[in-house]
Amino acid sequence: MTVSVKEIRSRQKGSCDMGSTEIIANPGEHSLTIEREFAASPAMLFRAFVEPDLVEQWLGPTELITKVDRMDVRDGGTWRYVNVDSDGNEWGFHGVFHGAPSEAAGIVQTFEFEGTPGHVALQTLTFEERGDRALARAALVFQSVADRDAMIESGMERGVRDSHERLDALLARLGV
Repeated sequence: MTVSVKEIRSRQKGSCDMGSTEIIANPGEHSLTIEREFAASPAMLFRAFVEPDLVEQWLGPTELITKVDRMDVRDGGTWRYVNVDSDGNEWGFHGVFHGAPSEAAGIVQTFEFEGTPGHVALQTLTFEERGDRALARAALVFQSVADRDAMIESGMERGVRDSHERLDALLARLGV
């Protein structure tokens, strides 16, 4: 199911409840924000985003397998992962880390879908402590409104929501 840009744009920004992913994409802006609260510490969320064996367990739509090709978590380090379907079709994504990723500083990285080379987004991911939970907030800036809208129209919302549900399940299995 693909959600239209108009539908996402019409959502109101409010508080993000645990178990509820909020995607904020305002009309005419070339950015979007994704928020979700998790039953985990900021340190555990950071690990889930940077440790390849954990990333492979939760990232991507439920019907796809994610394989981490590389994840060099340092300033200037690169990352690449591939989503694979049951027929062996692959979709690659890659980027570069900027600054020194950490639980406190968050993660700043570029994000590029290999199916649309040259359309690079800058993502800043932060982890905010909320008692025994943490809010993960991803702020993405695209090169244009058209690039942002194309990402939304590609089915991004379902992929993000599936990923967050899988991350919830992983965190529960890890007992955090």
